[in-house]
Amino acid sequence: MLTKEPAAGHARKPGLSTEQLGVAVKAGDIDTVVVAFTDMQGRLMGKRVEAEYFMETAAHGEAVEGCNYLLALDMEMDPVPGYKIANWDSGYGDFDMQPDMGTLRRIPWLEATALVLCDVAWHDGTPVRPSPRQVLRAQVERARKLGFEPMFGSELEFYLFKETFAEAHAKGYNNLTPSVPYILDYHVLATSYDEPFIRAVRNGMKGAGIPVESSKGEAWPGQQEINFRFSDAVTMADNHVIYKNGIKEMAHQRGCSVTFMAKPDHTWIGSSCHVHSSLWREGRNAFDGESPTFKQYLAGHIAGAAEIAIFLAPNVNSYKRYAAASWAPTTLAWGHDNRTCGFRIVGHGQHLRTESRIPGADVNPYLTFAALIAAGLSGIEQKLELGPEFKGNAYESDVQRFPHTLREAIAALEKGKMARKAMGDDVIDHYLNYARTEQALFDKVVTNYERERLFERG
Repeated sequence: MLTKEPAAGHARKPGLSTEQLGVAVKAGDIDTVVVAFTDMQGRLMGKRVEAEYFMETAAHGEAVEGCNYLLALDMEMDPVPGYKIANWDSGYGDFDMQPDMGTLRRIPWLEATALVLCDVAWHDGTPVRPSPRQVLRAQVERARKLGFEPMFGSELEFYLFKETFAEAHAKGYNNLTPSVPYILDYHVLATSYDEPFIRAVRNGMKGAGIPVESSKGEAWPGQQEINFRFSDAVTMADNHVIYKNGIKEMAHQRGCSVTFMAKPDHTWIGSSCHVHSSLWREGRNAFDGESPTFKQYLAGHIAGAAEIAIFLAPNVNSYKRYAAASWAPTTLAWGHDNRTCGFRIVGHGQHLRTESRIPGADVNPYLTFAALIAAGLSGIEQKLELGPEFKGNAYESDVQRFPHTLREAIAALEKGKMARKAMGDDVIDHYLNYARTEQALFDKVVTNYERERLFERG
């Protein structure tokens, strides 16, 4: 996945300065600026601002207002009770979307459009701490106080279908046609059939300032993967959400659809988000030589995995991936280049890193990265001892299992102390409310599984 990491602490510039935007606006090359932040579900939320107005206001530090209910919604956009930062009693007021001008970029697949990502703050300028980007920023700052810069890479798998999103919706998302009807893992001929779309995505992302490494077919019909270069944690999360949103926009434009569901069908291989991470100090990888820092960081991941599970697997569907011989891990084992383990160690020397194979493609990257940093730093602070490497088939081992359901993950976070200490009561309570809501909504639903088994024969 990784060739060479950038120097720690130096984010790659997306490629559009405020001054360049001003020139493009005056020339009529850009007339729209998407001003957005990432919600709990990992979706981009925001406004399209007329470019000249943006230059007069937000480009000079003025915030763009948004309703605070955007961090208190379920997937259906219904307001959910139980959130302290936004509720009916407080009137669902506004918060500020503060553009981070370092994220400003052109969006090549949208005509005359630029995009800027925002941090979310209250009107007095204080951060909305449970907002995902702020949750990650807080853990990055915690790492920096210990002298480290967290470096991350996320590998997102997805399914590509011949139906449009509208056609998929009309079919109830059933009986969809994969782009290629057979397994295309590393298959050059099969991926050539999808290359017009995938090439457009690679080039579009590069044009949006997101450095691309490669694309390949994955382990099931229609399953794909596009990989991007390592970066500092916040930049990588920014790139992740822009890519995920952008590929859906491009699929819509080209008359097809994609899904990042963790497990779109129980008979298919799930889609993962393998997360690579390392800690850097003074421009060098502190994991080099499998240092004590590396061992304690990895030990922290293993010790805290169950407790941070809702940040690694945030939906009921997330847990359907975890099955034996499925390429998704079921245990918290670690091993060198062992894809049956929950934590795979890859690279050597300055390229050494951990790969958490637990997250699925449905994760919110800000929250996933933040949770992994929190657990890893706790391992360093407590000087946790790393257990022995696992060799063999971890699926058939007696190594501790990752939570098998969202209900188990909720219970683990409720009982745990590490995440609450590292991330704060307000953040943990906010996302416990999110997870409990997800579980409660699912518990009320009658599924196709129940109808198919019980309608006639029950």
